Amino acid sequence: MFGITLGDPCGIGPEITLKSLKLRPEYINECILLGCLELLEKYNADFAYDFKFNKINTMEDIKEDCINVYEPIKISLKDFELGKVSKLGGECAFLSVKSAIEFTLRKDIDSVVTAPLNKEALHMAGYNFAGHTEIFGELTKSNSYAMLLWSKQLKCIHATTHTALRNAVNVKKDRIVEVIKLANDTLKKVGYVNPAIAVAGLNPHAGENGIFGKEEIGEITPAIEICKSLNINVTGPIAPDTVFLRAYKGAFDIVVAMYHDQGHIPLKLLAFDEGVNITVGLDVIRTSVDHGTAFDIAGKNIAKPDSMLEAIEIGRKL
Repeated sequence: MFGITLGDPCGIGPEITLKSLKLRPEYINECILLGCLELLEKYNADFAYDFKFNKINTMEDIKEDCINVYEPIKISLKDFELGKVSKLGGECAFLSVKSAIEFTLRKDIDSVVTAPLNKEALHMAGYNFAGHTEIFGELTKSNSYAMLLWSKQLKCIHATTHTALRNAVNVKKDRIVEVIKLANDTLKKVGYVNPAIAVAGLNPHAGENGIFGKEEIGEITPAIEICKSLNINVTGPIAPDTVFLRAYKGAFDIVVAMYHDQGHIPLKLLAFDEGVNITVGLDVIRTSVDHGTAFDIAGKNIAKPDSMLEAIEIGRKL
């Protein structure tokens, strides 16, 4: 059994969730949804679906052959406007995630799939997290975790994510070792026998032997050597302007990116609609769509469920 948090109700999360269940009805008896039931009922009617819903308070309330929904906060359609950033949207999104984590830690469900939340709305509601990754890290009290982006074409894991670029470039050996290990462990869980891991450099040309920066010499290369001594199949540092192309062509199974945009740009270029965001290293298995709330198209029945479907499937594998 897995949970799907519907994300910010003002965005496309509820829409892509119902579309996913329409395309893969076999998931219905495997999941519970966490979010606004009234909004789900609206989309069910708007899309001419024939879903039946069952509101639950505990797992004892679960029924088969209907969509089971847990509401962490009771909100009505009159309380918010689709496509508009709101404090209530942030509140609902956060409490859905918090509740899903609690369900998982109690062993009521095995994993969590998250629809997108809006960081501005989250902060308006008083939850000063940078995103899902940090919420899961904090609420599960995890010390070792990372963001991994997954697609059929390319996979990458990040040493740093939601922080100012001037902070992100301050890479450290211990963190890089940690992320390489997380990449290796995660790929082995899904069937890679000896994952081929590439580590991107931080600087142009991976520093060009110190001409363009010393981070590769002082921090990145020593981390790689430590991981090699642990029999991890890791290579680098490789110039960041070529490493992703080499991985895309099959030379590597995953790339360790030094900062958020270094990894996100190539993956979103190749797989924007079907990319999946995984938080690895937690006691809770969490996968997510790799796109935002798309307020501009919320409620227009044009959002694509591809990323949500892939997030569900990878969550089940993990």
